[in-house]
Amino acid sequence: MNSGSQEMRTRRQHPVTQNSPSLAISCTAKLPQDVQISPITGDDERGDFNSNNDSSASGLLKTLHISTRLMDDFLALSKSNTEKDLETCGILGAHLEKETFYVTTLVIPKQESTSNSCQAINEEEVYAIHSERSLCPVGWIHTHPSQSCFMSSIDLHTHYPYQVMVPEAFAIVVAPTDASRSFGIFRLSDPGGMKILRECQEDGFHPHKGPEDGSPIYELCSNVYQNSNLRFEIIDLRS
Repeated sequence: MNSGSQEMRTRRQHPVTQNSPSLAISCTAKLPQDVQISPITGDDERGDFNSNNDSSASGLLKTLHISTRLMDDFLALSKSNTEKDLETCGILGAHLEKETFYVTTLVIPKQESTSNSCQAINEEEVYAIHSERSLCPVGWIHTHPSQSCFMSSIDLHTHYPYQVMVPEAFAIVVAPTDASRSFGIFRLSDPGGMKILRECQEDGFHPHKGPEDGSPIYELCSNVYQNSNLRFEIIDLRS
C-alpha cells in the first residue's frame, strides 16, 4: 500500500461549515423545516440509455442523498484540468442510516488523465479513508470536458465493480460543454446491463451489444435525491 501521509492530503471543506462533518450529522440529525430534498429528473430524450427515470430495479434499491452543491463544487476543483481538456475523477463515500445512503465524502485520488479517460492510481489511499470513516463506496464522479454527457464503454467497465459491491452505486458524468445535459447520474441496468459487462472481456473503447430483452445497458437513476442540508467534505489527494 502506497498511502500518502496525512500531511500530504489537501482537505477542502464544503463552504456551509467550518468543521469536518460528524460521521452521523447528516444521517441522524433532524432536518430543518426549510430543507429541500428533490429527485433528480431527466431532461433528455436521447435513445442511448433509459431516460424515463423508471430504473430497472428502482423498487428494490435504497435511496441515496447527495448535496445540491456536489456537482458544482466538483466542477470548480476540476477547472484546471477541464481547461486543458483533461478528465477529472473522484470517488463518493456514504453512510447508511435507516435504509438511506448519505454521501458525505468526495475523495479526489491521485490520477492519470487524458481528454477521454481518467485512471485513479494509489487507490489504497481511498480505501484507507473509507475504512477510517466507515464509509461505503457508493459511486464515482468524473468530467467529460469536451464530450457530451454519456457513459463510454470504459466508463461502464469502471462502474461495474462498484455496482457489484453496492447495487445502489451510481456514476455521475459532468459535461460542461453539453448544452442539452450538463450532468447525468447513471447506473447499469439490472439484470441486462450487468450481465453484458460481466461477460465482456474487451479492453479500451469498444461497442457493446444490447441486452437480449431490448433494454439499454445503462439508465438514469431514479433513487438519487439532492439534499440542500447535506454537508460533505472534499479530500484532494493529488497534492
